[in-house]
Amino acid sequence: MRARFRHIAGLLEAFGPHRVREPYVKPLGGKLWEMRMKGKDTIARAAYVAATGRRLVVVHVFGKKTEKTPRAAIETARRRAREAGLL
Repeated sequence: MRARFRHIAGLLEAFGPHRVREPYVKPLGGKLWEMRMKGKDTIARAAYVAATGRRLVVVHVFGKKTEKTPRAAIETARRRAREAGLL
């Protein structure tokens, strides 16, 4: 999972967040996006926000057990981004 995370982060750094799309990243609404990582046995997501400058801030990482991204995970990511002053 870490290797996949680093790969997607490298793509975002090299090409910019506006040029990387599915299957690597997907919008969750507003400024909130998710990195989509798939391993042998599990699926994980990392919710992030594009901050000022060339900075992306990961606000929540979670394992996915259902087809749809859980509402609680999205709300946790939004709450953390608001607390950090990113939304």
